This record gives sequence, structure tokens and C-alpha cells, in this order.
Amino acid sequence: MLEEATALVKAISLNVLKSDLIPLRTIKAATFLGKGVIDSYQSFIQEHQISVVILSCRLSPLQQRNLEKIWQTKVIDKTALILEIFGQRARTKEGSLQVELAHLMYARSRLVRSWTHLERQRGGSGFLGGPGETQIELDKRLIDEDIVKIKKELEEVKKTRALHRQSRRRVPFPIVALVGYTNAGKSTLFNYLTRANVFAKDMLFATLDPTMRQMKLPGGQIVILSDTVGFISDLPTELIMAFRATLEEVLEADVIVHVRDYHHPDTLAQKKDVEAVLCDLGLKETVDGELLEALNKIDLFDEAKQQMIINQKKKRSNEWPISAKTGEGVFSLLKAIENGLNKDRKTFKLMIPVSDGKTLATLYRKGQILSRKDHEKTITLMVRLRSEDEALFKPYICFGKKND
Repeated sequence: MLEEATALVKAISLNVLKSDLIPLRTIKAATFLGKGVIDSYQSFIQEHQISVVILSCRLSPLQQRNLEKIWQTKVIDKTALILEIFGQRARTKEGSLQVELAHLMYARSRLVRSWTHLERQRGGSGFLGGPGETQIELDKRLIDEDIVKIKKELEEVKKTRALHRQSRRRVPFPIVALVGYTNAGKSTLFNYLTRANVFAKDMLFATLDPTMRQMKLPGGQIVILSDTVGFISDLPTELIMAFRATLEEVLEADVIVHVRDYHHPDTLAQKKDVEAVLCDLGLKETVDGELLEALNKIDLFDEAKQQMIINQKKKRSNEWPISAKTGEGVFSLLKAIENGLNKDRKTFKLMIPVSDGKTLATLYRKGQILSRKDHEKTITLMVRLRSEDEALFKPYICFGKKND
């Protein structure tokens, strides 16, 4: 947890002079920390002219203000820190609006100057603005007005995204969503699979805006792959609410792939955090039975450990050891995704004229090709199809059908 907190601070390019774990017998209502702990840090803060102290917990407005008065420096908590990271990383209009909404909801109860140490020189309203902007001086009424305004703008953005989803349904392509703890390697895997150039770096919250690309599975089926924001332990309530739109692609996904940093010492704890958020989003059934787990970064283990992981996988049908960096194991993961998409489909034998390239192309997009035999004038295929697509190919079905 200390390493994660330090990594969060470094993610916004702050220089960490001191980081400690502080055992607490009780939490003080006025200051969170006890007097002895506060006094022990006071001389260090003054001597090194510390510009900001960050506590990886949730502080009340009173606790934050009291600590700032005692230490004579800025004090922020984990929620404020994550919001600052989100503010720097958001690229799209939706991402920026969601960040600003989350920050206003957080700031509504603490009208204090919490952000002057992180002021930026660019213009704009809300916490994304620079010095002289009104956000840090807003009273409750102005914040409420801004919240209403941003929510209206977000609704417009959501309507646009809904229209995009409707157009995809008309195609339609199945959606495969990558989820996971922050810095688990989702964007690296996304780039490997789609040959895209999504920002991927060894830092927390490298991805904040949902990114979607078409991808072809081994059987020729076209799907839409979605890269999502990473989860983190104790994700602030404001962020879960404000970033729900970002996770809408997860809610509508046909298959969800949980990308895990299997080399991380706390990989099991991270897994539980991700599954808890998914359950909060109403995906408990998926978590309990249909979630595919990509055990990423196995390239960081020695050969003996890698082989042991691969052997263990044989006992667990939903786990797939991979390296998003080298591509090891990715083909097997893609086959698992394909099987997950087609588990409820029926199998048909079709015979299509060689000259009918359009129907053949449509079949490859919409179905899972199990086998293909090319003849002089026809092509015989065994294909899995969804019930709604069966009518499209009815003239080409040779005989019968069977349930898988």
C-alpha cells in the first residue's frame, strides 16, 4: 500500500522526500493522526519546506483544515490526489467533464484552498483551470450551479455515446472489455491486439478515457475491444459515480477480460478490489462465473516459475497466463474469448457459392468459423451463429442443426 501511494504521488511528477507507514490505535476526530505523530513530523516539514503532505486515506474537511493549520502547509487525501491525476490524464471532452464533476462533488463539502500547490497556467473553469480561476474560491451555491451545468453537458456526451452504441448494435459487433487494476497492463495488451497507439506506460492511471478498436479473432470474427480506466483499492465514491459513463462499455460487454498483474506481490488483493467494483456495478453473476482472467506479465518470472503457472492454469479453465509485452499466451486467450462469445450459439453446416464473396464476408464477421472446405464452385463451412443471425444465412444451410 505504501508503494502504491508513493507511485500515485510520482504519477503527477511530485518529488517524494519521505514516505512512512503510521500505525494508529485510534483515529482522532479533529486531526485523524494523534498529537505525537503530528509533532514528530512538524520539524521535518518545516526544515525541508514541504509544499504538500499527502495522506493515503479519506480525511474529513475538519481534519484537513486542522492539519494544514498545525503543519502550515497544504494537506490532501487520497481522493484529492487521484482527482489531480485524473485531471492531468483526461484527454476527451467526456473525461474532462467527468473529472471536473468528481472534483466539484468532492470540493462541495470542503471550501478550502486545497489545490494551490498544483495550480496550472492554462485557462479554463473548475479545477482544470490555472491560478486566478474561481474553483478554489467557489461557495456552495456556485459549486451547485457548476455541478448542474456539467451534468447537463455530460448527458449530451452520454447521448452521443449511446448513438454510437446503437450504430454498433446495427452492425453488430460483440464488445470485449478489458478491465483490471491500474497499471496491470490493459493498454499494453490493447495495443498488442489492435496495433493501436494508446498511451501505455508503467505508471498508475495511464488510461482514463475509454478507447475502442476493431479486432479480428482467430476464427475471423470481428469484435470491438474496449480499454477502460484502471481500478484501485478504496476507489472514492465520487469517482465511481462520476466515472460510471466510462464503465458503461463494461456493463454492455459480451465478454469481460480481467487483466491482472500476476507478478505483483499483492495480485490477489488487487483481484478482490476489481471484483468488488464490478459487483457494485451489477456484474456479480459475471464475476462469479464468466469472467476471463488474463494473468499478465509472466515474462517477468524465470522459466521454472512460468512453467509452474502454466501447469496451474490447466486446473482453472478461466485463467490464461500471458505476456502483453511479448505476446506469449495471447493466442490462447483470444480462443477463450472466442469460445466465450459463442457459447450460446448453434452450429450449422453451410454451403456458399464461391462467387458470393459478400455473403462469405458477412459470415466471417458474424459467425465463428469451425471448419472450411473449398470446392470448385462452392465452399462448405461449419459455423456457429447467434439465433438472430440464423435467418440471414437460411438459404445456405445444408441440413439440420445441432446445439453445442
